[in-house]
Amino acid sequence: MSQPCLRVFFGSDDGDDSTVLSGLSETQQKLTVSLAEILPALTDAVNSDRAWLEDFRDDPVVITTDLYQVLLAYQDFRSTA
Repeated sequence: MSQPCLRVFFGSDDGDDSTVLSGLSETQQKLTVSLAEILPALTDAVNSDRAWLEDFRDDPVVITTDLYQVLLAYQDFRSTA
């Protein structure tokens, strides 16, 4: 199974990224990805204490109800173990 890779867009050559985002609608600024696609990078970033994580700390993340229930159960299990 091939590993999915994330591509990084650095913006325009003039350094003004606001022009890149200004033409996008709200729906174009969001995308749906699987947890398997982003989990390895997020895990590494957390374990490496990357500063950029702080930039996204308050960003909303949409997950399924069943994943949320599993996470709550796991959190409860970990706190009692």
